[in-house]
Amino acid sequence: MADARPIDCEVAILGFGPAGAVLANLLGAAGLDVVVVDRDTAIFPLPRAIHFDGEVMRVFQSLGLRTEVEAISRPGLKGMHFVNAEDKVLLVRGGTAAEGPQGCANNHYFHQPELEAVLRRGLARYPTVRTLLGREVTAIDASADGVRLVLAEGGDGPTEVRARWMVGCDGGRSPTRRAIGATMEDLGLHQPWVVFDAIVERDDLDLPAYTVQRCDPARPMTMCNVTGRRRRWEIMLMPGDDPETIGRPENVWPMVARWITPADARLERSAVYTFHSVIATGWRRGRLMLAGDSAHQTPPFLGQGLCAAVRDCANLAWKLARVVRGAAPESLLDTYEPERRPHVKAFIELAVKLGAIIQATDPRVAAERDARFLAGEATVFEYPQPGLGPGLHAGPQGGALFPQPRLADGRRLDEALGHAFAVLGDAATLDAVDAPTRARWAASGAVVLRDPGDAVAAWWRERGLRAVVLRPDRYLLGAAADAAALAEVSAAMPDAA
Repeated sequence: MADARPIDCEVAILGFGPAGAVLANLLGAAGLDVVVVDRDTAIFPLPRAIHFDGEVMRVFQSLGLRTEVEAISRPGLKGMHFVNAEDKVLLVRGGTAAEGPQGCANNHYFHQPELEAVLRRGLARYPTVRTLLGREVTAIDASADGVRLVLAEGGDGPTEVRARWMVGCDGGRSPTRRAIGATMEDLGLHQPWVVFDAIVERDDLDLPAYTVQRCDPARPMTMCNVTGRRRRWEIMLMPGDDPETIGRPENVWPMVARWITPADARLERSAVYTFHSVIATGWRRGRLMLAGDSAHQTPPFLGQGLCAAVRDCANLAWKLARVVRGAAPESLLDTYEPERRPHVKAFIELAVKLGAIIQATDPRVAAERDARFLAGEATVFEYPQPGLGPGLHAGPQGGALFPQPRLADGRRLDEALGHAFAVLGDAATLDAVDAPTRARWAASGAVVLRDPGDAVAAWWRERGLRAVVLRPDRYLLGAAADAAALAEVSAAMPDAA
């Protein structure tokens, strides 16, 4: 029989979905001793999330998994079209395969089980990361010194995990959130939809290459071109629909018969989901923290659910690594929620606004909407890039995401920076800084790039600046117009992990 003694680790992660797997990869790369616990024994085999953006691909690149992720995803070439009941285009969200500000296409589509497999395979590189699968957590006991996860009895293996820190990536019904005592802010949308995934088996179907948001007051609907032969329809429930039966194949196929029939495709999944817009207050209590759906849930109209979870992990991982290693005080973790919460809330609120456009079911309201958008001749929409909320950054540019152009040698910027802090600037400004600032760069393990090339320098030149300091998550610690200002920004850099 396997050893049933407790397992000790530096960080426990509860939940092995994409968020838990991304966080485990980031912490494994930092050399932390990590245990990931999940009640399931294998990857959930059916489709769930299908979209991520350029910033998230940049995170996958930082994990050393960009090539593998590109192999199982595709860029959103044609974007998203919002059309009315008469198929007139109201709004367009652009799409392209060209490299955008993040050094890749701005949008990507994927099949979640394939992405999770890539992330889990990535963990094989890190002997300090262990997984406990098929293990139900029955209690979470937190103290000032650490966290104890009690595991359900039965079978071989440990009865508990003892960690210095724990992150709950455990979904919308998060036990970790309950243990923290976090409250939920309701942002106003709770609408049931049928999610219908199919695999097309014919090559001659006239299906759009782009995503369609069909703003039909009689039956709002979303049509997604995912990857390969995978297609998704999301169909809003209307008054009189029975949530218990509407997701049955015999009820769903007639609603999509205009585009596809059982003779054309194989049904993979049909289920009713309620699209929520909620965000937690209280992402951390002592040694417990939240990330992903445990901290926030967004309707899918912007495709930002998985993106928000990955951003959480990218923000949290480098801070947690420094705290665990004793290079930074625990107060560094107090910047996590204040930075991330306003950022994710901005995306949720925008998704709710787009949902209001799509979900209008009053014919008069829909007609007014159509007239307003058609008068603008199909406005092209690109979603914004919010900055971080208050935290570890300073100045008017602090907290903004820095782009990833290519260096003069052809490498993408992040390929030269790794997971470190970075100081980028013109040679004259960097040469003029004082000795204490140089010592701070060294203590922080910062990568220093002098005159990194016109593509990189264009960002600060356009703003009348001379240098920038980047955090490991590639958000700006701050920017500077001269050596004195650079020294002020650099003073906020914590020591290396």
